[in-house]
Amino acid sequence: MKKSYLIILLCLACSVTFAQRKRTTKRAAKPAAVKAAPNSGVSQAGATTSAVVQPDTSRKAFDRPLDGYYKKNNILSARVTPYANLREADVMFARRIWREIDLREKMNQYLASPKQRLIDVLMAAIADGELTAYDPTPSKDDPNGDSFSKPLSAAQAQSRMADSAVVDKFDKDGNKIGSEVRAGEFNPDSVIKFRIKEDWVFDKQRSIFEPRIIGIAPLIKPKAAGLDLEYQPAFWIYFPKARPILATKEAVSRNNDATGLSFDDCFVKRIFTSYIVKQSNDKDERIRDYMQGIDKLYESDRIKKTLLDYELNLWRYGE
Repeated sequence: MKKSYLIILLCLACSVTFAQRKRTTKRAAKPAAVKAAPNSGVSQAGATTSAVVQPDTSRKAFDRPLDGYYKKNNILSARVTPYANLREADVMFARRIWREIDLREKMNQYLASPKQRLIDVLMAAIADGELTAYDPTPSKDDPNGDSFSKPLSAAQAQSRMADSAVVDKFDKDGNKIGSEVRAGEFNPDSVIKFRIKEDWVFDKQRSIFEPRIIGIAPLIKPKAAGLDLEYQPAFWIYFPKARPILATKEAVSRNNDATGLSFDDCFVKRIFTSYIVKQSNDKDERIRDYMQGIDKLYESDRIKKTLLDYELNLWRYGE
């Protein structure tokens, strides 16, 4: 009797174990169910196959190679060397000078290099809101238009640099009904002159006679039918505010690619050639107002020599 019970229990245990193994095998063999869209004509097997997406390992992140054998990081992190503090009580002599820089001169051609133009640096800073352009239009309170009294927006500064043209307007029947002035695209190569305003100051505390630039302006030549107009400032830039930007922009040298000079260094070290167009006077006259032709250059050199002689005449050497 006992043997019969043992046999029955063993049979039950074997049947339960077999049923569990069969259920586990069915679960492992059953594919993942994918519901196909109705009327799509795609079988479940096809949907299952397309649902498995293999990662694309053929594409890698683009790693740009170094253009050279070293990185030029010094100029990007350069800081402006501040001027020495100047007190009014220490100013023994001061003279305001306006001069023009012609980019066609060999010494000034680096300012118009296609690799790094000075005008491109200024226009980019104005567009980004880092610099403010000021209206050069003379007024009652600002006869010369260079006192930084009226700021311009970035769009207004851009429009002053773009070439404008008169375009005729027509109606739907093709009849001319008028004309309007439209601004064209800005051509940086059209800027061939800059005007700077500076003060020559003798500091008796340090016994130094030095120039300090106050403003810089790109010059444009207005176009008018049958008229040869003079170059005029498009806008003025306050130079002390522009120095931190110019200090991080490398000036291109025609002799050496590793000079490390910035535009600020070129202006502070006076690495440019120019000619004087005006000095402060009681009549507020420009040189061209009382000199003509080649005499304007002679007058410019005379004023330059007068400034240099002032410092030399301050010193007396013992016999």
